[in-house]
Amino acid sequence: MGNCFGSLFVASNSSSNNINANASSSSAGAYNKYGHTMEISATSSSAGKSQFSQAISEAGVEEASPNGQILETPDLKVFSFLDLKSATKNFKPDSLLGEGGFGRVYKGWVDDKTLAPSKTGLGMVVAIKKLNPESMQGFEEWQSEVNFLGRLSHPNLVKLLGYCWEDKELLLVYEYMQRGSLENHLFRRNPSIQPLSWDIRLKIAIGAARGLGFLHTSEKKVIYRDFKASNILLDGNYNAKISDFGLAKLGPAGGESHVTTRVMGTYGYAAPEYVATGNFYLLSAKFGNVINVCMYL
Repeated sequence: MGNCFGSLFVASNSSSNNINANASSSSAGAYNKYGHTMEISATSSSAGKSQFSQAISEAGVEEASPNGQILETPDLKVFSFLDLKSATKNFKPDSLLGEGGFGRVYKGWVDDKTLAPSKTGLGMVVAIKKLNPESMQGFEEWQSEVNFLGRLSHPNLVKLLGYCWEDKELLLVYEYMQRGSLENHLFRRNPSIQPLSWDIRLKIAIGAARGLGFLHTSEKKVIYRDFKASNILLDGNYNAKISDFGLAKLGPAGGESHVTTRVMGTYGYAAPEYVATGNFYLLSAKFGNVINVCMYL
C-alpha cells in the first residue's frame, strides 16, 4: 500500500497536532479558537457530498470491502452546525441516544443521497456525536477520530460519514447502529434487552476480532488502545463494529519494537507492561483483546 496514511496520520502522533491545511469555509472560525489547522479532502455542506459520501450513498452504507481498505485521504462530508441542528430537531432530548466521555450522541435524519438534513422518518438515520465543552476530551480526540476512521474502511469498523467544525462546536456523524453497544447487552441496563445467545456472543467476538485483525495487520499498523464492550457497537443483525478512535495511534515502524505513549485507555483492559512503562507493543494490544473476548464469551 505504500505510505498511504500520509501526513495526517503522522501528525496525529505529534504533540503539536498542527496540520497544514486548506480547511473548509465552515471550519475557518475554529482556527482562531483552537489554534489548529487541518487538511481533509471533503466538500462543504453547501456543495453537496464528498466523493466518499457519494460512494457509500450509491453502494449502501452497509457495504464495504470484506478485507478492508485504507483510503488515500479522509474524504468526508463537511456538515454545517445548522445542518446537524436541523437533522436532530435542535438536539432535542427525544433524539438523544446516549452519552460518553466525548459528549452526547443524538439520532438524526439525512437524505440518503445528498446527506442533507431531512425530516424525521425520511431518508437515512445517522448518529451525531456532539462535544461537551466540559469534557476532558476535546480537539485531539476529535481530530484522531477524523484522521483514522476517515481513512479506514472495514465491515467491522463503524463508518464515519462526516464532521462539523464551527467555532467551538466539534461534531462527528456516523452510520447508525440499531442495537447500540455490546456493554448495554451484557449488563442489560435496559429491561427490554434480552440476554445474548451463545451463537450471537460468538458472532460478536469474531466480528470484533476481525476489525482488530485489520488494524494490526495493515501495512500502517494501528494501535486502538481502547478495546472494551462500550466501544463495540451492534447493527440490526448483531454484526459487531469497533467505534471511538479518539485514543488510536500508529504502531511501531521502521524496525522499532514498540511506541512510547502516555498510558491511555481503561485500567483492567490494558497490558501490565504498558501500564507500568508506557511502552506499547502490538502484543500489548493483543493482551487486552484476549481479555475482552474471554469476557464476552
